[in-house]
Amino acid sequence: MTTVLDRTDALAERLFGAALGALELHSVYLGSELGLYRALDEHGPLVSDELAETAGIAPRYAREWLEQQAVAGLIEVDDAAAEAAERRYLLAADHARVLAHADDPAHVAPFAHMIAGIGGVIGRVAEAYRTGDGVPYELYGADFRHGQGHINRPAFTHELPTDWLAAMPDVVARLECPGHPRVADVGSGQGWSTIALAQAFPGAFVDGIDADAASIADSRRHAALAGVGGRVRFIEADAANLAAEGPYHLVVILESLRDLARPEEALRAARAALADGGTLLVVDERVADSFTAPGDEVERMMFGWSVTHCLPTQMVEHPSAALGTALRADTVRELAAAAGFGSVDVLPVENDFFRLYRLDP
Repeated sequence: MTTVLDRTDALAERLFGAALGALELHSVYLGSELGLYRALDEHGPLVSDELAETAGIAPRYAREWLEQQAVAGLIEVDDAAAEAAERRYLLAADHARVLAHADDPAHVAPFAHMIAGIGGVIGRVAEAYRTGDGVPYELYGADFRHGQGHINRPAFTHELPTDWLAAMPDVVARLECPGHPRVADVGSGQGWSTIALAQAFPGAFVDGIDADAASIADSRRHAALAGVGGRVRFIEADAANLAAEGPYHLVVILESLRDLARPEEALRAARAALADGGTLLVVDERVADSFTAPGDEVERMMFGWSVTHCLPTQMVEHPSAALGTALRADTVRELAAAAGFGSVDVLPVENDFFRLYRLDP
């Protein structure tokens, strides 16, 4: 009996902690969406009225949010005993990296936008479970699109053009050769990976290809601000049509192969789009090699995204491979072989969340 009660209490405490975390993530959403962290980072320390004026929000909301953030330990207050209107709050530099600096490798605040996007359609997801249909990606809205784009932005900006491609030195040499090598970024999302590739290889032309019109619009705006618009194109198209845009010296499919309803067809199109000697780089989740329960925290997170977002978006098309989020290495190898690739190598790149595959014809 004691063991049963201990397990019951442990699960109850776990769900209490999950509820607390969800509430605090929603408060992070408010801080990011309303520019409150940015205001504290750039102008702080601030009292509540100063934050309200700087960020353009109502003073009573500013005070409550600041108090909640301090209670949660996300920001600091200089004198908790002072009168409410006189308390001065600051965002410490180490926490600003997580909450306010979009390019910092520690920036995980976009998780909050992803959770908000899922929350907005969770009723539709439940209905999809009943009918066997899917939930279109666009219904998850601007919040999820922003969160997904920005949670990957640091890795795509810093790791992709250095650590990840450095594991393929022959590919790097090819992209650094004169003659305007061409790169395709399939499932380019908000364009951060496309932009990073163009910045890393100033002689290359890079095409970002995505089926979501809103993501393409975001990408074009981001590329213009980055100053790479002349060497970057963003094309609204299905991955299966990639061969029509080739040939490419490098094709990358970054954290999106699993989301394709027809992944084998997409890989076949990527193979057909490669120039002689070209290479495909696939980056997807670093899940376990086989199903194990209970799983570690990475496995738990990936299945969490899968049941609320990835699988529902994959089920929009029929038939669909419906891979879910837990794309395992053996599945990648099977898809690659079926698409006609001669070799699949897991690259020796250490990353807590991603596994990198090199595919050659």
